[in-house]
Amino acid sequence: MKLIIGNKNYSSWSLRGWLAAKQSGLHFEEITVPMKGEEWERAKHDEMQPSSGKVPILWDGETVIWDSLAIMEYLADKVGRDRFWPKEDTARGMARAMVAEMHSSYLSLRREMPMNIRRRAQLGDVTDETRHDIVRILGLWAEARARHGKGGPFLFGTFGAADIFYAPVVSRFITYGIGVPGFAQSYMQAVWEHDWMRNWIEAAENEQWVIEQYETVM
Repeated sequence: MKLIIGNKNYSSWSLRGWLAAKQSGLHFEEITVPMKGEEWERAKHDEMQPSSGKVPILWDGETVIWDSLAIMEYLADKVGRDRFWPKEDTARGMARAMVAEMHSSYLSLRREMPMNIRRRAQLGDVTDETRHDIVRILGLWAEARARHGKGGPFLFGTFGAADIFYAPVVSRFITYGIGVPGFAQSYMQAVWEHDWMRNWIEAAENEQWVIEQYETVM
């Protein structure tokens, strides 16, 4: 398999696709295409053409899957869904709903707080929409941890689909110094110190590419 991703410092959807591929346990070749450059423009008309020039995109022989949620579901079908989702029905139902909401919502948070792993900035006043997004996410984290998180430090105990999809939010909260309650701090630390996240963070910190529009958000 071949997974094409964008800059590790900025590409939140690439992080989700990459974590899903790591969670599958399957071997894959990782190809990073720096966004906004000549290589990106070439790849949009080549390996990334099926996704209309977006990342992540997974090639598995003649099969091509784009969109991080579709990639995760494809991999879950290959290796067994229990590797990604809680086994108990109630927990699995909540995890699915949380992942779907993350996939389709929080547009204000995404716009005002773009992922930038290397950066540390104190965010100024945020819009009511972004504040609502933050409160909603913290509420979901609290409910998942209280109801289903007894088996470990992650949202549903062990690392899985929900953590994969909320990992970029953890990064955003750290980048912009968002104050969170103690349970959320503990959860964020568990995600941030996960071996795969540490590998991603180290690679992001060593990247030389800079996209100015993501460096000036306050």
